[in-house]
Amino acid sequence: MTTTTLTDPTTGAGTVRRGPLRGLTWLMVRQHRATLYSVFGLVALGAAAILYLRGEMTDTLNAAGWPQKELTTPLQTGQRYTYLLLALGSFPVLLGVFVGAPLISSDREQGTAQLVTTQSVPRRRWLIAKLAVGYGIALVAGLVLSALYTSWWKPYREVFPSAWLDATVFDNTGPVLPAFCLFLTAAGITIGVLLRRVMLSMAVTLGFSVFANVVWGQVRESLGTTHLLTYPLNGEPPNVPGRQDLDSWVGTADGTLYGWGTCAEPTDAAQNACLKQHGIVNNVIEYLDYDQMPSMQWIGAGILLAATVVLTVFVVWRVSRRPL
Repeated sequence: MTTTTLTDPTTGAGTVRRGPLRGLTWLMVRQHRATLYSVFGLVALGAAAILYLRGEMTDTLNAAGWPQKELTTPLQTGQRYTYLLLALGSFPVLLGVFVGAPLISSDREQGTAQLVTTQSVPRRRWLIAKLAVGYGIALVAGLVLSALYTSWWKPYREVFPSAWLDATVFDNTGPVLPAFCLFLTAAGITIGVLLRRVMLSMAVTLGFSVFANVVWGQVRESLGTTHLLTYPLNGEPPNVPGRQDLDSWVGTADGTLYGWGTCAEPTDAAQNACLKQHGIVNNVIEYLDYDQMPSMQWIGAGILLAATVVLTVFVVWRVSRRPL
């Protein structure tokens, strides 16, 4: 067996790698450098797009005299904004598929995991180094994009084309985006550990990510306590800035609620008779307030991070107990 050592070109003395990237950590970063460069390249493109579109929006609003003057027409953002939102929404999925799924399954499929862990590196130490690289990529990327997008959205939220509860804002600002990046990366790693095959793991991770986004869309609205806004049947609702309506009813004076179309009769006389029969005198709107957004985001991020921890513990247990 031959041994390779790093030597100084002039003295021939062995050299020791200094700094935080050394030993197994340096090996992992070097092994996954193509993934690292690709992800951070995408982050750089996303950051450039956010800064460019923010500058474009700023110029448009300044020309319109906002905020001193109210906008007479909705702010037009164009297709580039739509493409950016699509890219931000897809970014955690890409991390799960291209970072999480192959992270361990590729080494198991190619046999390099068995080779490394039968040498001088303990299996758990190898696994922790792997997870640190995968989670580090996901966390840094998510934090950068979330910080930039949040700094763009917050000053212009009143005129932004997307409401705060929409996935395009709620899931891409604050702590939610990095938490979602970590969760889908952990899901990809877990699927890769279970299936052991790279392409199969990537395909299943993609399907799981789509399913997770659908479920998350249902969870998002339940993260806050809803309020009821009651006003006379023929009156105008009070102005609640940032209100996001979830459902609406008609109701009686004692608070009994009926479906919005309960008295949708073909004639006014029949409609009035129906309203009198049921005692309906109010419109009732169920809504969430903008002030609830920070707490809702942190609760959602906490759920995602807790799921990430559970998946990580399972991966560590599985790899520690089963043969590679």
